[in-house]
Amino acid sequence: MLSRRRFIGTLGKGALVAGIGGFPLEVLAAGGRHKITVLHTNDTHSHIDPWPQDGSRLAGLGGCAQRAALISRIRSQEEHVLLLDAGDIFQGTPYFNMYGGELEFKLMSRMGYDAATIGNHDFDAGLQGLLRQMPHANFPLLSANYDFSRTVLNGRVEPYRIFELGKVRVGVFGLGVQLDGLVPSKLFGETRYIEPVKVANVIASQLKKDNACHYVICLSHLGYSYADGRVSDVTLAEQTRHIDLIIGGHTHTFLEQPVRIENSNGSEVWINQVGWAGVQLGRLDIWFEKSFRQNSLSYKTVNVTYYAS
Repeated sequence: MLSRRRFIGTLGKGALVAGIGGFPLEVLAAGGRHKITVLHTNDTHSHIDPWPQDGSRLAGLGGCAQRAALISRIRSQEEHVLLLDAGDIFQGTPYFNMYGGELEFKLMSRMGYDAATIGNHDFDAGLQGLLRQMPHANFPLLSANYDFSRTVLNGRVEPYRIFELGKVRVGVFGLGVQLDGLVPSKLFGETRYIEPVKVANVIASQLKKDNACHYVICLSHLGYSYADGRVSDVTLAEQTRHIDLIIGGHTHTFLEQPVRIENSNGSEVWINQVGWAGVQLGRLDIWFEKSFRQNSLSYKTVNVTYYAS
């Protein structure tokens, strides 16, 4: 990664721009550079409808129809789009109580999600409940640190998936939070939790080196940061190599812009999270030079409404 960058933050609009060697993105986008667009959500918690007009700070925001329209518009403007979710798709409204997650997966499939990881609340109907809804998901569920080999989900969850976006090869893998003490044991059964930093180093190295991925994304349901030292997105970024972007969940953190962390090798890792309830959609436009060895990034957080731009 680069040692010299210029960052221009426009916090009022939720935008961040990084240029390579001081060159603006308009220059980088010209002359045969490669561009991908990453859209992401987390902790949508069965919020199918917009937030009610109740005078709260989230009033009128969110809604699956609104999110679908926004995603469709972006796809009509961009050639290579990847749509990802960082877990806790289930639980939070009567829709989950009534349909057990079927509606959530069906709507995400209609929106064209490419992958999601598994959050702790996605176990709320138990392993059988999650298995029952998986046929409604036309996208893979990714988790590299949940060992399901002794459960009904054996062979149904992938550690990672590789996506070809034009000439850019992107590896995506998932990590989940410790379930013991957070989720009743009867719901996750014999699912075995594996320490995420160790797993992340192995998987990210495989994706970058063995599978020749130009960019590695971790879908993390670990949480952004903790005062007590629990493993989080920040510690994951600091203690690993080969991860370029961490899309986080679990702590419902509204970040105004992505956070830049130096990894154990001194290279940069970006972390982002867009709160909860589907009220925001994260967007990252990433440009790659012809060599794929350097990249630049621009970012915008978009409130999900009928009139989002």
